[in-house]
Amino acid sequence: METLPFLFGVAAAVAAYFFWFSLLVRKLTGPKVWPIVGSLPALFSNRWRIHDWMASNLRATGGSATYQTCTLPFPFLARKQGFFTVTCHPKNIEHILRTRFDNYPKGPDWQAAFHDLLGQGIFNSDGETWLIQRKTAALEFTTRTLRQAMARWVNRTIKSRLWCILDKATKDNTSVDLQDLLLRLTFDNICGLTFGKDPETLSPELSDNPFALAFDMATEATLQRLLYPGIIWRLEKMLCVGAERNLKESLQVVENYMNDAITARKESPSDDLLSRFMNKRDVDGNHFPISVLQRIALNFVLAGRDTSSVALSWFFWLVMHHPEIEQKIIKEISTVLKDTRGSDQQKWIEEPLAFDEADRLVYLKAALAETLRLYPSVPEDFKYVVSDDVLPDGTFVPAGSTITYSIYSVGRMKTVWGEDCMEFKPERWLSAEGDRFEPPKDGYKFVAFNAGPRTCLGKDLAYLQMKSVASAVLLRYRISLVPDHRVEQKMSLTLFMKNGLHVYLRPRQLEGQQVTASA
Repeated sequence: METLPFLFGVAAAVAAYFFWFSLLVRKLTGPKVWPIVGSLPALFSNRWRIHDWMASNLRATGGSATYQTCTLPFPFLARKQGFFTVTCHPKNIEHILRTRFDNYPKGPDWQAAFHDLLGQGIFNSDGETWLIQRKTAALEFTTRTLRQAMARWVNRTIKSRLWCILDKATKDNTSVDLQDLLLRLTFDNICGLTFGKDPETLSPELSDNPFALAFDMATEATLQRLLYPGIIWRLEKMLCVGAERNLKESLQVVENYMNDAITARKESPSDDLLSRFMNKRDVDGNHFPISVLQRIALNFVLAGRDTSSVALSWFFWLVMHHPEIEQKIIKEISTVLKDTRGSDQQKWIEEPLAFDEADRLVYLKAALAETLRLYPSVPEDFKYVVSDDVLPDGTFVPAGSTITYSIYSVGRMKTVWGEDCMEFKPERWLSAEGDRFEPPKDGYKFVAFNAGPRTCLGKDLAYLQMKSVASAVLLRYRISLVPDHRVEQKMSLTLFMKNGLHVYLRPRQLEGQQVTASA
């Protein structure tokens, strides 16, 4: 008899749960929701195409210009933290990134996961800690000396390494993984710019570098923390097993390398970012301690390495499939170089483009922006909701939940970019006369470089680096995809190509003359 009240209690709890669940389902938009497990089955089955899956769900919400938000609930319990809101509406994105900026910080889960790698660096901090670093960095990124330093690193890496590797591949008729080469190139450049020390990962031997390997392993292990409940990785960390053991060992290598770099900069200051931050003082008037300097430098390395190289990889892939756009880019580069270097085409390829020459490449910048619209280096970004809020489209987001704005999805919405949103069309970024780069008037239609108070400080430097590398490759070589090579997205926080970008190269013909790649 004693079991009867217990059974009635269980039945009442189950009935209450299903009643709550039925009310919940009526309010939600997005993929099908199941009792107990919520949207997890759909998320799991689409884990290898998560960005396209999110885009299709957002399109299915009605496709209107005022409703592009869906909710992915994981309601094991009726808790606010079990809801994951995804949006791609520009007005919602503006609300998150500017209007109610303080209500949508990185949040405790993100900061805890990245703390061991990035500490309280600029990309893993909020509030006053973030603001101090932001103001300091903003002053440095506007200086001409930093731009000149970046130009030196980029041009030296192109001339002394990238061209040598590509020349040999052309001569030997062997393929190269262009994505790997670009990752190495941008890593060397950002390390040189950040702390004046070149890891030389881009070399003819393509040998492994301990710092680069450790940095990659630490980044990968850190990203894994976001895939599991915090209690799991914290337990692994306490026991020093699995990915957490790899993270600890990798961070030791990274810190040793950084300590050497800081020691070198103390003895011989330069124009790199680390030297500049070493001369700055915090809000209390004190110099930044070594531990903080390490994390500041690593934040810039992480931000400056993967984003540009991944964008360039997708750019070259798109150009290979659009020869008419490739010809327009070549024509523009040739026009600029004829004006700056004369008619001798051999002089065009003796040196990489100076940044002042790259500044004039309007169509190339449009093609790069169009690449980032379709294949943003960071396809999704996450924010924590501090207080209950209502988005401009009417979606309620509870405090303690997570909201994602899908940068990848924004570029694939007809209501945002028009009926031709899936086409690779650089002209959409140009003035009617085609002589000026004109981004959309609504700045929140394109947030590949973030927007609002956290807009990327290195945006202009990134464009200049990408234009320099793109012109250095396209002016000397015709590239073609290795037959049967599959280009697929890697499901990570950065939109890598899962299998790399394997290509063949042939010497470029300019106006009937073959450009020799031996200069």
